[in-house]
Amino acid sequence: MKRQVATRPAMLAAIAAAATIAMSGCVTSIVTDDVPSDATIVSHCSGSEWQDNSSIAVLPIPVVAFLSPHADLNQVNADTVLKRCGDPTRLANRKVDKNTAACIPAALTRIITLGVWQWCPLHVTWDADVTKPQSELVPRQP
Repeated sequence: MKRQVATRPAMLAAIAAAATIAMSGCVTSIVTDDVPSDATIVSHCSGSEWQDNSSIAVLPIPVVAFLSPHADLNQVNADTVLKRCGDPTRLANRKVDKNTAACIPAALTRIITLGVWQWCPLHVTWDADVTKPQSELVPRQP
């Protein structure tokens, strides 16, 4: 009986396919406003940063914590992220995405702490158009 041995390229392709499937669906949109605005766009604001999205078990008893629900320690809120662009009333075409793909390898922290705590580095990206203030858009009466 002859035994088949997987070739290195085939093994690498299988690992790449598994990683692609595992990483897909890790990006979540918090806010997406693609509505055209009547206001005049002055500038564009965009950026990205890493934030801590760690969680702790509601019942923090080692090993039992694996079965316990987890609560987020830091809430990622679209309004606080978009404050970097200025006054929220002057923002149009807003978009905030959070990418949790880095949480997959960081899940090792949940194993090390016996289910009590999990570290999750979260990558947040944002885009928004900054418009003119409302006071400049309304024509003034003489």
